[in-house]
Order: sequence, then structure tokens, then C-alpha cells
Amino acid sequence: MTSSTDSTSLPSPTRRNRLWWSMQVLVQVFVSSWMGYRTRGLEHLPAQGGALLLVNHRSFLDPLLAGLPIHRPVSYVARHNLFFVPFLGPLLNRTYVIPINRDAVGTSTLREIVRRLDHGFLVGLFPEGTRHSGPEPLGTLKPGFVSILRRANTPVIPIGIAGAERVLPRGTIFIHPKPIRVVFGKPIPREQLEPLCARGREEDLLEFVSQRMAACVTEAQTWLSDRG
Repeated sequence: MTSSTDSTSLPSPTRRNRLWWSMQVLVQVFVSSWMGYRTRGLEHLPAQGGALLLVNHRSFLDPLLAGLPIHRPVSYVARHNLFFVPFLGPLLNRTYVIPINRDAVGTSTLREIVRRLDHGFLVGLFPEGTRHSGPEPLGTLKPGFVSILRRANTPVIPIGIAGAERVLPRGTIFIHPKPIRVVFGKPIPREQLEPLCARGREEDLLEFVSQRMAACVTEAQTWLSDRG
């Protein structure tokens, strides 16, 4: 498999390639007019420099929905077996995606994530690991995510998406014209996370990050319910 981690050089972290830009423009027109897609908090994203974007996960559309309004490429982390899917695999390779084995996060993946952050990329993660379908704003964050937080010397930006699971419900392949709201939360500076990254404080770190992410999801859900 040829993956994004095989390259020794990295593209610009602030300029989208032609494929990314083209897909973004087409999807923006579609979701804005047909679904009533709205966002707030974009001012919290840095114009340059790396940042770790932590997104809640309820739909396969979440990577598109979180990255749609951002005028920089986002290097998402996705399941390694997706790279073997016809058409999808080559697409992932050309849109900055980093493969990861969720059952055994290797050091090479961690190094690649840190390398891209140091290079100035926005790196997008779904810390729940899989789609959440419960009534709570957020599912349980996976412990393996702690290793990434400890190595990332960049701010963390929580992102909450509401409505995506109604646009593409589980078990369906058809998109429904339902409204979507996305909230970009205030950055969590590295200095604030540093004490929680100490050994023995894993639960405190996960709880803190979970609360910040859940707050963004709740805000997006409230905004969605108050629309009109």
C-alpha cells in the first residue's frame, strides 16, 4: 500500500491542492443550498501553523463537514483499511489523509502525525474512534488518543457537529436534505494541556478534552434545534 506516510517531503500546509479545492467548492454549493449548512467559530482556527482538530463522530460525512469551510488543507487520520477500497484509497492518498490502525497505533503513525503538525498542518482526529449513536453529546474517547496528545506540541481545537447522522443515517447510502451545524471551539493552548499529559493523569486528560468537545457538540445541537 502506498500511503501518505511514505513521502519524505510534505506539501504546503496552507495551500489546498487542486483536488481538495475542487471537491470543497462542489460540496459547499451542495450543502449550503440544499441542507442549510452553517458554521460558527472559524476565527478560532490559526491562519498558519499546526493545530490538532478534535471532531465528534456520528456520520461518515464528518470529515467533509468539518473541513468544508476551512481555507487550508486538513490532514485527517483515517482507518488504514480504507486505503484498500477501490477509488476511495487513491482519493485518500491525494487529500492528505494519514492511515492508522485503530487496534494498534504504531510509532510510525504517531511520528507522521507529529511531523505534519510541526510542518504546520491542521491534523483532524476523531477521538471516539468510531461513530457514536447514543443520546449523549459525545462517546467515550479512546485511550490511544493520549499518546497523540502527549506528542503534539500545538494547540488543540475542539469541533462539534450536529445533524450529520440525519443527513446520512447508519445503514443507508442516500443523503437526506437535513440541516447541519458545526461549531469550532476556542483553542486549548499547549500550556493548559501540559500538566494533564503527565504519566498517571490519563483519565484527567481525557475527561478535560471530552468536556471541551462535548460543549461544542451541545452548542451545535442547541443551535440546530433553535433554527428558524
